[in-house]
Amino acid sequence: METELKNTEAEDEISLIDLFAVLLHYKRMIILLPVIAAVAVVVFAVISLKLPPEKSPLPNKYTPEAHMLIKESSSSSGGLSSALSSSGLGSLASLAGVNVGGGASNSSLAVYLAGSNPLLDAITDKFNIIERYKIEEHVRASSRKMLKKTLTASVDDDSGVFTVAFTDIDPEFARDVVNYVVDWLSERFDALGLDNNKIQKENLEKNIQSSYNEILRLEREARNLGASVSAGGENAWSIPSITTGSARLQMELEAQKQVYTQLKTQYELLKVNMQSESPVFQILERPEIPDMKSAPSRGKLCIIVVFAVFFMSVFFAFALNAFKNIRNDPEAWGKLTQKKEKKD
Repeated sequence: METELKNTEAEDEISLIDLFAVLLHYKRMIILLPVIAAVAVVVFAVISLKLPPEKSPLPNKYTPEAHMLIKESSSSSGGLSSALSSSGLGSLASLAGVNVGGGASNSSLAVYLAGSNPLLDAITDKFNIIERYKIEEHVRASSRKMLKKTLTASVDDDSGVFTVAFTDIDPEFARDVVNYVVDWLSERFDALGLDNNKIQKENLEKNIQSSYNEILRLEREARNLGASVSAGGENAWSIPSITTGSARLQMELEAQKQVYTQLKTQYELLKVNMQSESPVFQILERPEIPDMKSAPSRGKLCIIVVFAVFFMSVFFAFALNAFKNIRNDPEAWGKLTQKKEKKD
């Protein structure tokens, strides 16, 4: 038993020595190939850095970012669902069609809109993406696919900040694209009516202007009526109708002034409320022209290539040694040649 263990240990020791001997035998190839690869990849990196971005095989890329804060607004069923949940009647809430666990957030909606086809098509048309990137086949689908790779949108769970970024070899062009995306998302949020304060403010402004125009019309009509009476163009039979019309105008004018006063009061209160509350879509930071590249990392590329070639050279060394051993073994080589002759 002891002799068998000793033989096994001896075989293991011999195998390790054989492996080390193989590495020593092919040491020149193992050292030379990584050195050649290192020189080649460094030259490639320097050339890619010196060439213009349009002609460089590995150009610098820049990624400007914009940061927004998106307020989460509660839905109309939020109060009911929270009341049912706190009372332990969550099952009844689900049967009634009320979502107790909460619905989709405005941040999730912003991420979806940032990758939606309407936005991607708007960017394509605005900045001539098809001509800029020389897209020739399936232009609409290809432009969308390309923009989805370079346009990113994400939400930080800790701070709740929504970030939009775009990557391109032209930093100024990338900044303009991000600015356009921010404006497009802001307009889209307004169109969806997610900010109730802003919608109410717009409606009040329209109603105030309409009420003011009505007051001006009534005052103008009253002045015309007064001028007609002063001119003496009316006979005695029309005096009662003039009196009735004048009273009616005064009543309508007073009512319209009260409406205008109430609308104006609501408008001023809403403005104060909006100043104390943040809007649903709030731009925190506009993108700037970046002066530092975001990619590629040429140093990391050089290290990866050198290590990859080193491990490949080690693999080639063992493969060559195995082929050499098979070639020197007549029995093994005969089996290979016989299989080859049978296939032929």
